[in-house]
Amino acid sequence: MEGFETRPVVFDPAEIARAGAFVSIGADGHFRVERGYVRPEDELPIEPELVSAEDGEADRAMAASFEGDEAIVAAAPEAEPEEDEGLSPISDRLMTELTSHRTLGLRHALGERPDVAFLAALHVLTLKTFYHYGSDSCLELDLKSASFGTQAPGLNDSASAEAIRVRHESWAKALPKESTDLWDALQEWDGDSQAGLFAHIVSLSVNAVYEPWNRRPRAFAHADRLAQAVDLDIAAAGWKATVDNFLGRVTKARILQAVAQAKGQRAADRIEHLKKGDMAAEAETLLADTGWLPEPLRTPGHAADGDQAPESAVEETPEQFSEKLPEDEDEQVAQNDDTDEPMIAAE
Repeated sequence: MEGFETRPVVFDPAEIARAGAFVSIGADGHFRVERGYVRPEDELPIEPELVSAEDGEADRAMAASFEGDEAIVAAAPEAEPEEDEGLSPISDRLMTELTSHRTLGLRHALGERPDVAFLAALHVLTLKTFYHYGSDSCLELDLKSASFGTQAPGLNDSASAEAIRVRHESWAKALPKESTDLWDALQEWDGDSQAGLFAHIVSLSVNAVYEPWNRRPRAFAHADRLAQAVDLDIAAAGWKATVDNFLGRVTKARILQAVAQAKGQRAADRIEHLKKGDMAAEAETLLADTGWLPEPLRTPGHAADGDQAPESAVEETPEQFSEKLPEDEDEQVAQNDDTDEPMIAAE
């Protein structure tokens, strides 16, 4: 049987004269020839079937009856389509048109009911945050929570991260297990509970992360307004300048500027002669418990973060001191290397 099934195809010599072949390279890279294809214009015309005289006479006898000299041809009436007596499904086109009217009506009615609109928004955002079933709602609201591509030192262990985790787990326990029960459950909650859940979910969408390839000046301006509205204080939340998270990763000029702002110019002068590693470590000790923050962490409108030094200790303003500092670390190192004074570690 295998030989029979794999026997080569043999074409009629008359067909070969009209036919051609497709030549190509197969997916496996081998040469491929497909034969037996004929262009439409090369096809032979199909000859009409001949009807015998007897068959034609019989057909005419069946199709016509004679009355006198006149011939009456009787044609069978076309059958009319039967009307379906049952309830057949509504067509897709009609369903689309009808539901378009309903959607428009819902939009108008929901716009007149802020309380229901808030509940509907809370419902769909909760679905996407805790259940991942956004399709359970007819509202097409989206919620994005940006991940932190670059892991900052101590980020996951920070007080803010822990507080968010605890709050999220608390809300998750308060919600029903099945997404289909969520709407009824939220309706039964009081206004404070609804508002608290809404605030938590919306907070997860905040993205004020600087990305060098993604310029968003207006977004950062809005982040400043948001920080002012919630009275954000990163220092109170537990952030402190350390060698790992800031001081060891900036120039000596910025280290001195931070110390001058937090502890006064004299404190900055005492560590000015140190190498960068020692300077950063000493600055970490000096800045501890001062509440000093670098500019990206400051909330506009707050008093200068960490500027708690007494007036007698400050001989120059931070701005004046900043103007005197070299623009980069290499210039500062060159100045330190040129001095003839011995370098003595501060105690």
